[in-house]
Amino acid sequence: MAILLGAAGTGGTLIAAREVIDSVERVDEVAEVLSPPSANVENYLLVGSDSRANVDPNDPDFGGIGDESVVSGRRSDTIMVLRNDTQTGTASLLSIARDLWVAIPGHGEQRINAAYSKGPEVLVQTVKEALGIPIHHYIEIDFSGFKNLVEAVGGVELCFLYPTRDTHTGFDFPEPGCQIVDGVQALAYARSRYFEQFIDGDWRIDGSADIGRARRQRDFVKRALQQALDEVGSNPFLVGDVLRDSGGSIRIDQDLDLMEAVSSLRDAVEDIETYELPVDGATIQGNAVLELTSDADEVLAYFRGDGPAPAAAS
Repeated sequence: MAILLGAAGTGGTLIAAREVIDSVERVDEVAEVLSPPSANVENYLLVGSDSRANVDPNDPDFGGIGDESVVSGRRSDTIMVLRNDTQTGTASLLSIARDLWVAIPGHGEQRINAAYSKGPEVLVQTVKEALGIPIHHYIEIDFSGFKNLVEAVGGVELCFLYPTRDTHTGFDFPEPGCQIVDGVQALAYARSRYFEQFIDGDWRIDGSADIGRARRQRDFVKRALQQALDEVGSNPFLVGDVLRDSGGSIRIDQDLDLMEAVSSLRDAVEDIETYELPVDGATIQGNAVLELTSDADEVLAYFRGDGPAPAAAS
């Protein structure tokens, strides 16, 4: 989404940006399931795909990601809803845990990340029907596009109180403090499910599993969005160039006008609030999953456009 905020640029970059936008792949199959326009809320479904289709074997993290011989096709690695309040000019970001147990239209009950493997239109339908959240636009980015996005904005700053790592994804933050991470490390951080910190002489793994992973992803996307605004102000060509070079790494719905989206969201993301769905762990059909609690009603009502903003997540 940060790419969208930078694509428009200013003045003389308008024509170049339009050419880049016209080259972005469209996801035709979601057209029939997207929600009609709402009076005051515009929701974007943001999907991070784990597709290896555009992975470069020369990338330093190729060994940890692999190509299509390791994982073929596309699966959802990240699911978020970006809420744009068109009346107040504010934005909010909701992360949806991959292990959330829901009814997938036409496919019974499964984890929500299984919906995407049946088609992006099925994922849109699932979010609409299982969570009641209207979805007006669809944006998808794969591993390669994610790294390009981070590189386009000059990296993103992360801060930790302790040395931090994930030996499974290759994320390595050896010293406490703040530093700018590149696209490779950003992807390793966003994919982390075995997040560890070195505290009092021991490596301590974060036990919050998918919940912690979603929380870290939500924080990272927020930082990337805000970083994009700063970078585009000084170099409006940068993000458009990366978008053009990313090929099939980014896909959007047929009706989304990126220029209008940039204009609408540009100021809104400065003070973006982030949210998560209250869940409890459960075991269903032998699967360790997450289920919504009654406390989720307030958050869901807000993203439906039916209620006030609840307290934001940490």
